[in-house]
Formats: sequence, structure tokens, C-alpha cells
Amino acid sequence: MSEAKAPTWKETLIDPLIANNPVMVQVLGICSSLAVTSSMKTAFVMGISVTCVCALSNLAVSFTRNYIPSSVRIIAQMTIIASLVILVDQVLRAFAYDLSKQLSVYVGLIITNCIVMGRTEGFALKYPPKLSFFDGIGNGLGYMLVLCIIATIREIFGSGSWFGITLLETVNNGGWYVPCGLLVMPPCGFFLVGLLIWLVKTYRKDLIEQPEYDTHREDY
Repeated sequence: MSEAKAPTWKETLIDPLIANNPVMVQVLGICSSLAVTSSMKTAFVMGISVTCVCALSNLAVSFTRNYIPSSVRIIAQMTIIASLVILVDQVLRAFAYDLSKQLSVYVGLIITNCIVMGRTEGFALKYPPKLSFFDGIGNGLGYMLVLCIIATIREIFGSGSWFGITLLETVNNGGWYVPCGLLVMPPCGFFLVGLLIWLVKTYRKDLIEQPEYDTHREDY
């Protein structure tokens, strides 16, 4: 495959953080954003896992893109991603078993994460390995940034803690703070994601999608 005009490695690494964030701008990876953000530990580990899988799958696909027939490229990409997800899952089971149990099936479901598949198909098939690797890291970190912001809000105000460290003494422990139980429920994660998208696009007007009009119609 011929290589498209390549961006710089800084652009591929920094743009996905805000300007082209996979969750806030591209609206990808929403399901896991809701499911694993009730605590910072699970959100952070999930973000690191997706970053590793995204970066390494981009690297592997970019290395092999000229040898993969277009008719089986999706199958090849899924095989690479699935192998990396299994590796990440086994590492978590070996070194962080409790967190692995808390994340449950969501580590395995990284293979269905649109961010990972989208970057291999949309970027790694067109650009060299170094850029593809940085693109995977950038998109993984952009995803993790959103997860950590949401998890911080949900854990502090929903449980009175952050990374398991008590910040607000709850009434159950003889303190003054009454935790908001709604914040630890998955629907609240959905509203927080929507609020975050709204805030970003309110202050960054350039990120708002402009409608495309048909210039051949006379009723515009």
C-alpha cells in the first residue's frame, strides 16, 4: 500500500488528547467508559490496557500491511488485536488479580473497542510503524484521560475516596459527607460523558461538526 502524506509524530501523539479525542470528539469506546469508571483503579488499569493494545496492534499492522491481502485484512487485524488482548488479560491475572476480577469481561471486550480497530484500519494501514505506534499511544492516552476524569468525579463524590484513599469521611465511617449513590451507577457515567463532550465543544468551537449542505437544492 502506498503511504499517505504523513503527519509528524508529535501530531499523532498530541492531537488525540483533545483536538481529536476518540471519546469526546469521535464518540468511540463509550460502553467501557461507562462500565469501568466507578473507581480510579479500574479506570486507570483499563486505560493502560487499551493504550498498550492500541499501540502494539498499530505497530504490528503497520509492519505487516504490505503483506496482508486486502480481502483478509480485517481478519488479520482482529487476530493481532485478540492476541494482544489475551496477553494483557493474562498479565493482569498474574500481577493484579483483584483488579482483573473487578474489570471482569471488559478487558476481553477490548477486542471490540472501536478505537483499537479504527486506528489499525484508518491509520496503521497507511503509515509507517513509528507513526502508527505513536498514534496508538496518543489515542490510548486520550481514551484514558476521559476515563480518569469521569472516574475521579464518580469516586470522589460517590464514595468519598480517590484511588482507594479516603478524601471525604463518609457518614458510614463517622464523618460528615453523605456520598451520592447515583454517581456510582452506570447511567451517571453516561451523563458525565455527555456533559464532558458538551463542555469541550463549548470551549472549542472548531471541534463542532459543520453540516454539509447540498448546493444543488434550491430550498437552502
